Amino acid sequence: MFARHASGVMFMSETVLPKSELRSSDQANWRRRAAIRLRQVAPWLTLLVVLSLWQAVVALQLYPPFIIPPPIDVLRTAVEVIRDGSLLGHTLTTLVNVFAGLLIGVGLALLLGYAIARVPLLEDILSPLIVALQSTPVVAYAPLLVIWFGSDARSKIITSALIVFFPMLMNTVVGLRNVPLQLRDLMRTMQATPWQTFTKLEVPAALPVLLSGLKVSATLAVIGAVVGEFINASAGLGFLINLARSQYDTPLVMVAVLTLTIMARSLYSLVVMIERQLLSWQLRARRSTTV
Repeated sequence: MFARHASGVMFMSETVLPKSELRSSDQANWRRRAAIRLRQVAPWLTLLVVLSLWQAVVALQLYPPFIIPPPIDVLRTAVEVIRDGSLLGHTLTTLVNVFAGLLIGVGLALLLGYAIARVPLLEDILSPLIVALQSTPVVAYAPLLVIWFGSDARSKIITSALIVFFPMLMNTVVGLRNVPLQLRDLMRTMQATPWQTFTKLEVPAALPVLLSGLKVSATLAVIGAVVGEFINASAGLGFLINLARSQYDTPLVMVAVLTLTIMARSLYSLVVMIERQLLSWQLRARRSTTV
């Protein structure tokens, strides 16, 4: 702080905080760092607990090995299918279907969601069809897609796109309709063009909601692709699960399921990384308001 000397000269004086305040500040910082470390370690602790319970069930012989195999058998099977390349081939097939379905479903949902948000009459016209499609389980109409589009990748991609479409559509409509009217009036007052309103107001304002929908869609895309592979396929992780199930190869089923879990988690984490980059301005704004 600045203080005035008797001669009128300004000089800098140090502010000395009481020891109690310093101690409480150090404790708050320590708690914050401890909470961050705990959040980093928590997933690994959960994995360790699950593996321990799994091994305990196997050791107590509560179920026969062909129902719940030992973890070491699953690991051995994973190493085998990784070495012979079969797991990689099936994973790539499913991943291509997932990405294609995700891109198509999200793209159509963004376009139609923007149109519905701008023209409410479209919601009245299309909502019965959209709700009926969403309320029907994807397993019910997946066989029809195989009949209509064949047993190749097209039916899997369309199944994945359909299951992605509805949640992304709803988030798009909600995000665009929640743009504050005061900001829209401000853009009109400033004589902004429709493109400027879209890029400078609507997209930034709706982006948090859109990214939340993309998180859900990224995981649902995996479900849609696998459901299509369950119905009829000659490759993919869904096909691998069906093949292993018919042979009572439970370790291989678990390897395929774990691979799907890792795939869905990786896609979700990718969207989270994108969200942090695109919404970093929000974090900086929060920090500036708290300073």
